[in-house]
Amino acid sequence: MSQFIDARTSQNASLANSIAIPILVVDTPQLFGQIGLVTTGTIGANPRVQFTGTVTLQLPLALVGVTITVVRGTLSTDPIIYSATSTFSLSVLAPQVITFSASDFNPPITPQLTYTAFISSNLLGTIRVGPENFDGALYSD
Repeated sequence: MSQFIDARTSQNASLANSIAIPILVVDTPQLFGQIGLVTTGTIGANPRVQFTGTVTLQLPLALVGVTITVVRGTLSTDPIIYSATSTFSLSVLAPQVITFSASDFNPPITPQLTYTAFISSNLLGTIRVGPENFDGALYSD
């Protein structure tokens, strides 16, 4: 039977249009969430972390690709746990909500597991407008 170990939330912006953070460098990861999960009590086999997240963007009127990446660690060069790219068409005018769900099966157990969520865009003019959040929970058998 699964055992809950720890859960954390990184809530960068709770409301729609509550922030205005431009992505200023093309194809360069920009941090939007980070959590640290305490692993004390992970005594069984098969530890796993489940993630969810949301990012809302105002996009330029052009074909744009947005990539969400989650790493185990604090740097964009750390081991990638999840990555997905969404491409939006020219006709998108309203802010776009991107949600994702991911997992890390059997991570190495250290006193704390740190996960960081990044976003990047292939076009200037992309603005993070909120809401934004990144959540994770650690379970073990």
